[in-house]
Amino acid sequence: MARFGLLGQHLGHSYSPQIHQLLGGYDYDLCQVSPQDLGAFVQAGGYEGLNVTIPYKKAIIPYCGELSPLAERLGSVNTVLRLPDGTLLGGNTDYFGFQYLLQEARIDPAGCKCLVLGSGGASVTVRAVLEDLGAARVVTISRSGEDNYHNLSRHADAAILVNATPVGMYPDSDASPVDLTVFPALRGVLDLVYNPARTRLLQQAEDLGIPCAGGLAMLVAQALPAAERFARIAIEPAQIEAVRAKIDAMQRNIVLIGMPGSGKSTTGRALAAALGRDFVDLDEELVRRAGRSIPEIFAADGEAVFRRMESEVVADVCRRSGLVIATGGGVVTQPRNRYPLRQNSRVVFLRQPDLSALPTEGRPLSQSGSLSEMAAKRLPLYNAWCDLTADAIGVEPTVRMILAALGM
Repeated sequence: MARFGLLGQHLGHSYSPQIHQLLGGYDYDLCQVSPQDLGAFVQAGGYEGLNVTIPYKKAIIPYCGELSPLAERLGSVNTVLRLPDGTLLGGNTDYFGFQYLLQEARIDPAGCKCLVLGSGGASVTVRAVLEDLGAARVVTISRSGEDNYHNLSRHADAAILVNATPVGMYPDSDASPVDLTVFPALRGVLDLVYNPARTRLLQQAEDLGIPCAGGLAMLVAQALPAAERFARIAIEPAQIEAVRAKIDAMQRNIVLIGMPGSGKSTTGRALAAALGRDFVDLDEELVRRAGRSIPEIFAADGEAVFRRMESEVVADVCRRSGLVIATGGGVVTQPRNRYPLRQNSRVVFLRQPDLSALPTEGRPLSQSGSLSEMAAKRLPLYNAWCDLTADAIGVEPTVRMILAALGM
């Protein structure tokens, strides 16, 4: 049986097996290989077809007996096919993938100054696409080149920025390669990172009102021509969006926010059961880690200590994928929680129309003051942080409402 896979160094974050199964219907391995073992792995000849990712898009070239014209032009290979004589044909489908991402994001580089962060194989391909589509100037930002991260201000007139580095990729998803406020003329931001779905860079672009998109559409698009070659079939281009949407729905967490006692935990458990997903209650996880109840933490250490502990749990749990997560009611009071909550999730505000129906027992802040005053402070934050709102009208109807809104 023919074997296919993805060759790279760190692949725990990859969605490629699911994508190739959906596109081509074949099994697909993750081939995590260290640089010193690259030659032995390639020469062992265990695979009829491979996709190639960081850091081997250039390093694989000496092992190829032949390169496609595009791969030869770019000096970057992301697809390898074993020919009947056993030699390897290196190709590049990233070019098509990045073209597709630009098209879907409706970002036109014609006549624009563009910045490309990174100088690896992906950067070379991105630069070529931008130039071929008529960019006025494309500048590559590297760590040690003439244009680097210490003199970014000289490019404050850039209109399009593309992150072609792994900075911000899971599990190191707290990082961002640049501060976008340095570039007041930006009209588009693209991040080739696809896990998390909303990197810190993309969330800053959203906050600044700059059109932006992550790398999942490119990942699926570049996989389509590779899958056609591997499986020797023709695949309709419409499958790109269908597969992208399916992978996105599978991988995104669903996070419930809302007032204390609004039913987030009960609704979350029912929602997780309906989807066959794992459920995490952040308050319960905090209590498990602390070995104390929330009232005990408040009484002994105060709210500030509790909020710091809560933020640590939020950052840890929300970087994962495919969960249903219930939060504490006050999670939105800490601005530092906004990014990790939203990075890989659809955030649902579970709204309780009748504040008088909210229970207060065992909830220190609910007992200490007016719920209406708490609501006045928090409701604007719930609305600002969420992707959609669902009324708490009973567990089953609320779950149906959320699933319908998410298209699941």
